[in-house]
Amino acid sequence: MRRRLKAGKKHSGGFSLNVLTDDETYEIHLATLESLQKTGVFVEDEEAIEVFDGGGCDVDRKAKVVKIPPYVVEDAIRSAPGTFVACGRTPDRDIVLEHNRVSFTNFGEGIMFVDPYTGEHRQSIKADTEKAARLIDYLENVETYERAMCSHDKPHQVQALHNAEASLTNTTKHHWLGPQDGYLARKIVEMLAVIVGGKDKLRERPILTFVTCPISPLKLVRHHCEIIMEAAKNGLGVNIVGMAMAGGSSPIHLAGTLVVQNCEILSSLVLNQLTCKGSPFVYGSSTCPLDLRTATSSVGSPELSMISAGVARLAQYYQLPCFVAGG
Repeated sequence: MRRRLKAGKKHSGGFSLNVLTDDETYEIHLATLESLQKTGVFVEDEEAIEVFDGGGCDVDRKAKVVKIPPYVVEDAIRSAPGTFVACGRTPDRDIVLEHNRVSFTNFGEGIMFVDPYTGEHRQSIKADTEKAARLIDYLENVETYERAMCSHDKPHQVQALHNAEASLTNTTKHHWLGPQDGYLARKIVEMLAVIVGGKDKLRERPILTFVTCPISPLKLVRHHCEIIMEAAKNGLGVNIVGMAMAGGSSPIHLAGTLVVQNCEILSSLVLNQLTCKGSPFVYGSSTCPLDLRTATSSVGSPELSMISAGVARLAQYYQLPCFVAGG
């Protein structure tokens, strides 16, 4: 098991980008609690609504709106572990994610591929996903693997299973994967259990973390809820990657976008912890601004880095492992 160097540790004077003061972070937290209590979030899945209802939330079943009291939110924050061990196929590939430690993974969700042999620019296929997994597995300073691209040559209904097979058979590192929905998540859990030697072994050493995204603004759709609950039921971590778009699906200014995204992630955390208290949870973000001229997401813009720094500050405030876009 490896613990990476800490960023910004006071005795060493490490580099940091502090976009929020303690008071500003607290104000965002208070605004989030107020929004969750008074506005709430739309929850599409009936089982998730039952979980929220049983956990002390105010549920409007007709409108499918769940309002979450502050004490429920803060209890969920306290119960989520502050240290997350991303287990590899072997212990020497384990990486610890916790307060102020920095590690790196590759970017995921690539949909196009430049063939290195022919130069052809085309949709990615399963064989490309396998090659990407082997490449990332070789890179020493990329400690975990996020599924880099999609198997477009496979049926969409089961594409997540092919993505999982292509990745898991070609990397020894911890894997981040979007399972698409609850049914496929269960099938992937079965695959993982076969790899590690049973579901009990999988709970001891989960080699994969599910990734799922809420829909901005303030919407927990059915597949998102299913994945969160399946992860908790099976002892797997879940990485909630906020993908609000400042100026589009969230306010144009930084503070407003952070509040909206924080509502989406913390409501997901509440569902996760109400399903199984103490489940591993990662506070994620790939949020960026909307280019108002071209109506495209400005990935790589300076504002993305500012938002990511704000997200990291919030994750530190909640003492949760963090996963953010680097630009």
